[in-house]
Amino acid sequence: MVAQEFTVDLSKPLVFQVGHLGEAYQDWVHQPIVSKEGPQFFANDFLEFLTRTVWWAVPTIWLPVVCWFITMSVRMGHTIPEVALMVMAGVFLWTLIEYSLHRFLFHMKTKTYWANTAHYLLHGCHHKHPMDGLRLVFPPAATAILCVPFWNIVKLMATPSTTPALFGGGLLGYVMYDCTHYYLHHGQPSKDPARNLKRYHLNHHFRVQSKGFGITSKLWDIMFGTLPPSEISGKTS
Repeated sequence: MVAQEFTVDLSKPLVFQVGHLGEAYQDWVHQPIVSKEGPQFFANDFLEFLTRTVWWAVPTIWLPVVCWFITMSVRMGHTIPEVALMVMAGVFLWTLIEYSLHRFLFHMKTKTYWANTAHYLLHGCHHKHPMDGLRLVFPPAATAILCVPFWNIVKLMATPSTTPALFGGGLLGYVMYDCTHYYLHHGQPSKDPARNLKRYHLNHHFRVQSKGFGITSKLWDIMFGTLPPSEISGKTS
């Protein structure tokens, strides 16, 4: 009862407040506030700084890393066409990772204090403040940490010489995802497919938040039956 009566004060740092919402957190976080001015997360200025990332930091930091991994496979003896196929396979694999993370991790149901707090930092803040441009792409430090287990997973599935190109392709897919995601929120596409993707993604934010988990494409939503009702009716009409 106490948790349900708790009210978040938007004028104060949010991160350590939202956990007190308990079971009411899910309803609260999925009622978006449309403003380009993001909220304050932490009282500590350094922690607050770490939560803000300009979109162009993603390609600036990670595209050189992508190129380095790809050239590793070339130096190990693979031809350009072979490496290109590996990179495309990595990009394709990323689209499945993108969908899976968004559906099963970013939209997991939470109700305890620390679970709500972690979810808000991970993805809930984006649904509550979807137009906050400095908290839309993933912080580079967090990406670097997550690269370690993903690299080890690819090593288990591939040979030593194909691992770098496959991983580089997956990382390229991530860069494309984050840049696309930012554009869908803040760009003004006038032609398809970008215009259709923007409409599709904003539908996920403002209408049916339990469907439409794909960002760069609808492929896995189609495959796993998570298209929003408007898309299904459009296909059958």
